[in-house]
Amino acid sequence: MVTEDSQTLLHLMQLVSPALPVGAYAYSQGLESAVEQQWVSDADSAENWIGNVMIYNLGNLDGPILARLHGAWLRRDLDALNHWNHFIQASRESRELLLEDLEMGAALRRLLLELDVPGADRWGAEDTSFAGMFSLAASHWQLSEDHMLNGFVWSWLENQVAAAIKLVPLGQTQGQKLLINLMPVVRTTVQRSKTVADDELGASLPRLALASMQHEVQYSRLFRS
Repeated sequence: MVTEDSQTLLHLMQLVSPALPVGAYAYSQGLESAVEQQWVSDADSAENWIGNVMIYNLGNLDGPILARLHGAWLRRDLDALNHWNHFIQASRESRELLLEDLEMGAALRRLLLELDVPGADRWGAEDTSFAGMFSLAASHWQLSEDHMLNGFVWSWLENQVAAAIKLVPLGQTQGQKLLINLMPVVRTTVQRSKTVADDELGASLPRLALASMQHEVQYSRLFRS
């Protein structure tokens, strides 16, 4: 027997699964360039890079805006939905990071339309942020803000560790140790996401921005640009 709580948990697992057809696995968010520049070269430097991007990028931008979008979907506040959807896009520091957001947002939008999720047609395919669609799915499937944020951050972390395993490279066991070591950072990022004020929103990570821009013209690469 599937209870209401377990059904909600299953939807969370569905939403953060690597099998979700949004193409997250195709992006490294600058990590590939960071490895090329030797800013990341082993498990310790990978942990430092991923952990800091998680706290200061997701914790200051994606997470807080995801929470605001989730609340706006629940209230059916169309003005707030438009504002935060476009705010997060305007905050991307490189063309590559913006493209990733738009491509993943469009892919999740197509999926939610096929699943008959109301509101998936709120924006056109060309201007839908991933956070906008992720928060819609979370509100539709009645996920709490806390579960949504934990799932979102964990999904991002898994993708980054998977990229590090291929790029650094790291062994599978090292990858699992990296996930365990960064679990406390997930909690910190989620808590930060719930407390950042509107006038504190935004990420300023110059090395991440540079890595992403360099990746756009990197000669040889595994991940999408």
